Formats: sequence, structure tokens, C-alpha cells
Amino acid sequence: MELATITVILAVLIVLLSNMIKILKEFERGVVFFLGRFQRVKGPGLIILIPFIQKMIKVDLRVIVLDVPTQDVISRDNVSVKVNAVIYFRIVDPEKAIIRVANVFEATSQLSQTTLRSVLGQHELDDMLAERDKLNTDIQNLLDARTDNWGIKVANVEIKHVDLDESMIRAIAQQAEAERARRAKIINAEAEKQAAQMLAEAARMLAQEEQALQLRYLQTLKEIANEKTNTIVFPLPLELVEPLVNLTKAASERART
Repeated sequence: MELATITVILAVLIVLLSNMIKILKEFERGVVFFLGRFQRVKGPGLIILIPFIQKMIKVDLRVIVLDVPTQDVISRDNVSVKVNAVIYFRIVDPEKAIIRVANVFEATSQLSQTTLRSVLGQHELDDMLAERDKLNTDIQNLLDARTDNWGIKVANVEIKHVDLDESMIRAIAQQAEAERARRAKIINAEAEKQAAQMLAEAARMLAQEEQALQLRYLQTLKEIANEKTNTIVFPLPLELVEPLVNLTKAASERART
């Protein structure tokens, strides 16, 4: 009988000690309630509680990664896409996180889904694909403001995937191909314009200097002579013959005098 009594007493002491002594890690805090009323936030380290009178709820202060399920979003230009994201947040006020919301993780998850649809629905598809960093910042700021009353700090938001249907992918590919063709035509037109300007400038310079035109003509004859052809028909410009004619006339006049 004495052994049974001792066993019962030891069991009661073990239960009391397990409810009385708590050890919190560096990243943990304990929200302590005294007879159902909030008392204080304790931790980290050794925490001693009054059994059955004080109750403690642990809170993890580390950054929590929340995967937002894929959401169906209709963009401002009426394109249906599927978007998912990941949220990084942490609890900065354990008292608010326990007292002001029943399930802080579920509440944050549901709010993240609605905020994701709301923000992306205000932008066009091109913005979702090209300005993802800006959208991440907008969602983060909005979530951070809404969860501040729950003692939560949203550290970062990252949109992971923006999925399109096959028809929209083909349309985007055709648009990109048309854009590349347009740029190629513009580049070719700019090249033709620059070439025409340079040719016009060269023509003006040659027109101002007869010797330069003659030298160019002789250079062209030299280039043609190197071709593997039997017969070359090349027109002789009057500008090249005229100086020779003038010299011949001057010699004839001197001979007469």
C-alpha cells in the first residue's frame, strides 16, 4: 500500500512539474494567461508557471514560409491566368498573434489569396510578365498593412508562376515574332537611309573635285580589269576626256601662232 501511495505521489509530482516548468528556446516566446486573462509575454529560457492557474501558449518568432495556392486571376485586359506565390512573414507581437486572431496562419493564408487576386486583377498581362518585382512589392506592402493588427510582419512576397493557356501562349509568340520583324524592317530602313546619305555626300565631294572623279574612274577600271572576263565595255565619261581635248586645242592654237 505504501508503494502504491508513493507511486501516485510521484506521478502527481511529475505532472505538476511538467505543467510548472517550461523551457523556451531563443526563437520562442510564451504568452501567459492568468485565470484566462492575459498576463505577460515571457521567454526565452526557464519559465515557471502556477499549475492549473497559469497557462502558456508558445509562439515561434522565426520567418515562416507560406505557399499560396494557385489562384485564377482575370487581368485588367480580360486575360485569364493562373498565378501562385510564396509569402515570407514572421510574428513580431506574440500577444496580438494569439489574442486578436484565432488561427494566425490560416488567416494570413486566406488574406494572401484574396490580396493576390485583387492586386493582379488591377494590372494587364504584360505587367504580370514584365514587372513582377513591382507587383511583389505592391502585394507585400498591402499584406503588411493588413496583418499589422495581428502582430505579423510580411518580409517578402514572390510570385512564382504565371501560367497561360495554349492559345494565349501562341498569341504572345506571334506578337513577339511580329515585333521582331518590325524592328528588323526599321533597322534595314535606317541602314538604307545612312547609306544613301553617305553616297550623296560622296557624290557632292566628287562633283566638287574633277581630279577626284577622274581618279575614282581609273580605280574602277583597275578593279574591272582584274575580273575574269574576255571583253569589257565601259563608257568613257566626258569629264575624263574633256581635259585631254582642252590640252589638244591649246597645243593646236600655239602651233598656229
